[in-house]
Amino acid sequence: MKTGGCRYGTHRVIEPKGVLPQPARVLNNDMSEIWDNELLIDVIRLNVDSASFHQIKNKLQKQGHTDLEKAFADHVIDLTSRTGKHKNEDTGSGGMLIGKVAAIGPNFEMKEKIQVGDKIASLVSLSLTPLKVKSIKKVLLDKDQVEIEGQAILFSSGIYAKLPADMDENLSLSVLDVAGAPAQVERLVQPGDTVVIIGANGKSGVLCNAMARERADVSGRVIGIVRNPSYIETCLQTGCHDVIIADATDALTIQREVSKLTDGKMADVVVNVVNIEDTELPSIMACRDRGIVYYFSMATSFTKAALGAEGIGADVDMILGNGYAHDHAIISLDLLRRNPTLMKIFKERYTD
Repeated sequence: MKTGGCRYGTHRVIEPKGVLPQPARVLNNDMSEIWDNELLIDVIRLNVDSASFHQIKNKLQKQGHTDLEKAFADHVIDLTSRTGKHKNEDTGSGGMLIGKVAAIGPNFEMKEKIQVGDKIASLVSLSLTPLKVKSIKKVLLDKDQVEIEGQAILFSSGIYAKLPADMDENLSLSVLDVAGAPAQVERLVQPGDTVVIIGANGKSGVLCNAMARERADVSGRVIGIVRNPSYIETCLQTGCHDVIIADATDALTIQREVSKLTDGKMADVVVNVVNIEDTELPSIMACRDRGIVYYFSMATSFTKAALGAEGIGADVDMILGNGYAHDHAIISLDLLRRNPTLMKIFKERYTD
């Protein structure tokens, strides 16, 4: 067993030297010998970030691939073989994984007591996780997931969660993948707030609907924005008081419709959880002066958000979605447990 590794994983960086694993282009994914401060995982399934998964899928379609499952599998093998991790080379985002603990270095910093054989979910991005893929078992195009045979490394600074015994592992994976969103909504929304959620029908969207409804309480209001009228019922069931049908990139329509529903006051908090580009300004224009815009989407451009707000004279506080918040796994899993409607939706969407 190797010794002297950095708790942040810089000892696995091949190119360029001197950077942390996330911005690195290439990591060492040799699993034959681990460092004494690493956790080795036998990987079962990857949950690719939604924006990344759809970008890759669309790119493969444009390239003329008709068998998308095979093309996606080939892409995963190629990407991880070349770079040592699954970091989308266009979007820079990754995802997370579930697997069984294979080995624990004696100097690995445990955040939760685990032992060899335990099933865990990584709560750090695949974009910084050394990953060796031996084979692809199945690509689940409708769930943004890939079943694999392979191994991964978690560094001492990394976080993880032991999979709960009372939930299907795929269900747990789907929730934990976006656990940062409802946890941040719990922090940001206050009783009486008007909350706008752009992308209210998606995986993170329905969780944010429910959390925002709880936090805003009886005096608050939750407004969902979705592109398809067929999503209205799900949004209403999961916490929205009102639903606006609009393209998430249509800033003027979103501003007009939110203004109508709020008598011109606009939203106190805007939560952006869509997986497409060019939604920065619509989020800003739905928000009141000195309100909060929370961008959880990995498709968000800091440049577009910052310069866009400046260009229209919008004084709002913008928060880029950190996928981690203290106890975010517990917060999100407990939200699912106490909300039968959410549980039903997640079981229908994300279990086999």
